[in-house]
Amino acid sequence: MAITGKVALVTGAGQGIGRGIALRLAKDGADIALVDLNEDNLKKVAEEVKELGRKVTTFKADVSDRAQIYAAVEHAETELGGFDIMVNNAGICQVNPLAEVTPEEVDKIFKINVQGTLWGIQAAAAKLIKLGHKGKIINASSIAGHNGFAMLGVYSATKFAVRGLTQAAAAEYASQGITVNAYCPGVVGTSMWEEIDQRFADLTGAAKGETYDKYVNGIALGRAETPDDVAAFVSYLAGPDSDYMTGQAPLIDGGMVYR
Repeated sequence: MAITGKVALVTGAGQGIGRGIALRLAKDGADIALVDLNEDNLKKVAEEVKELGRKVTTFKADVSDRAQIYAAVEHAETELGGFDIMVNNAGICQVNPLAEVTPEEVDKIFKINVQGTLWGIQAAAAKLIKLGHKGKIINASSIAGHNGFAMLGVYSATKFAVRGLTQAAAAEYASQGITVNAYCPGVVGTSMWEEIDQRFADLTGAAKGETYDKYVNGIALGRAETPDDVAAFVSYLAGPDSDYMTGQAPLIDGGMVYR
């Protein structure tokens, strides 16, 4: 297990992709700091991590609040005895025609998806530099960070922004031995995609499930992605095999968007 004894913090860890990432990193030997807004979900995932034989701690935080993210990183180091890996996974989606997007909607999604990632980068880098050792910062982008999708325009903009932050942070922190990369999933069978599908149905009149099926049918490998698919790639980014990789945002989508 290549990351045995490392401490990893995962935001948005209470469900979906974040839960999958936390459990995979625990299986691979890391101790885990779980960060989410839903305390009930945090408790459930914490029990799953304990069953894998790893140390775990939880912290309730809103990633859009810079002070809370710094506090979460501090908590992780204090409770688990170190800090090595930051996974800025938390994010929200938004389905709306560009003509109908409101200022409030733009503010909300940018605060969570973009500012939340920035605060996570800042907090993690500051802690790693203070501790004086190398580390990994891993950010959640999306296929929508490579292609802009109709009805997902503002969401796409936030995920393009995450790629930009990833590249800039990689350049700034390389001399400190900190690598910064992102992962770009496609259609993952989680509650977020249930919400996206329902929103498309409300806006377009499509039957429930029709939009989801349309996107899944466009995947070359013939099935929807799972959180485990994403988590396996994040584990690579968290481990030593990716030490010579930084500033990248690879697609892990089963064959939807090609670069």
